[in-house]
Formats: sequence, C-alpha cells, structure tokens
Amino acid sequence: MEIVSRNRSFFIVYFLCLATVSVLMLLYSKTELMQWVNGHHAPLADLFFQNVTYLGDGAFSVLIIIILLFRSFRFALMGAASFLLSTLITRVLKQLVFSDSLRPLKYFEHSPWQYRIIDGLDIHSYNSFPSGHSTTAFAVFCLLALLDDRKSRGWFFAALAVITAYSRVYLFQHFVEDVYVGSLIGTVSSIFVFWLLSRHWDQNPQSWHDRRLRF
Repeated sequence: MEIVSRNRSFFIVYFLCLATVSVLMLLYSKTELMQWVNGHHAPLADLFFQNVTYLGDGAFSVLIIIILLFRSFRFALMGAASFLLSTLITRVLKQLVFSDSLRPLKYFEHSPWQYRIIDGLDIHSYNSFPSGHSTTAFAVFCLLALLDDRKSRGWFFAALAVITAYSRVYLFQHFVEDVYVGSLIGTVSSIFVFWLLSRHWDQNPQSWHDRRLRF
C-alpha cells in the first residue's frame, strides 16, 4: 500500500513492536505478561507513565483537532473523523461485544499474586477490551505521521503511541491484548480515513480544503 510505503518511518517501528508483542502473546499468557510488566517499576517511571497516559485521552485528541484547524480545515476534519470512527468501534466492542471483560484489578481480585498498584491512582474494574486510550493514541499519532510532510519523523509519532499504550499496562488499567487490539483499531481507522478523504478531495477539490482558522 502506498500510504504505508510513504510513511515507512512510522510503520517500521509500529510493525516491529506489533510483531514482538505478537510473539510474546503466543509464548506467554495474559497473566504472565501482566506479572512481568507489573514487576518492573520505579518511582520515576510511576510519575512518567501517570502523565504520558493522558496522550491517549479523548481530551488530548480534541486538542490536536483544534490545533489542526490552524493548519487546514481538511486536516482537522480528518482528525475528527479518525477520532469518531476509532472511538465508535472501541465503544461497540467494549459495551456490547466484550462487556464482561474484566480489567486487571478485578481479574486478579482473588488471586494469591501480590500485584502492585500506584497509591491514589483511580483504577477501573470492567470494560477492559479493547483499550480506549491505546486506540486514541494510535489514531492520533498515526494520522499526524500521515499528515506530516517530513516523513522521517514518523518514528517519533510511533514511539509516542507505543509508550502511551504501554502506560496502560504499567498502570494496571489494561492487559497487553487490550492495548494490542486498541493499537490496530486506531491505526487502521486513521489509515482508512486518510485514504478515503484524500481520495475524495483529490477528485472533488474545493477552495475551503486548505483554509485554516485565523484570528
């Protein structure tokens, strides 16, 4: 696909991470992967991941869409469409298909394993699959990579998305499989929106496409 080849910097990093996690999920159970992540922690990492996880928050996505308005209405519309599509898919899966999916806190509630959670952190118990924060992070950063004229910076956007997804496991909010599928939903949503709208607007150019928000 041309979109992937033109944005190799982003997709090489993403596909390598995806392949690595795929192998790990084949070799180890969700419990074993969670135990490994939960067992590797540090005070600075606690602080870092508690803050970086907000890059997957819906409010951050809205902020990015507003910023894109200053670049062009077309970019902002792509951002909004990607966010809405990926959020809709995730919500349907969370609320309707996998509504009984337990988050780590509830899953290990009666386990003899002594897990660790950060003091004062609000941790949810249900609707674990897939990870909404991971979906949003990959939707946002994949689209930014696609829109960026400097394709060599794609690895940076991929790294931000991966770190945000990892934060969800580190903070005991999700299992690895939750963020894995969330990353796929977010990435595919942005690719689809970018491809569909770019194709439509190339065939039907309008004067407002490249307008931007001005004061």
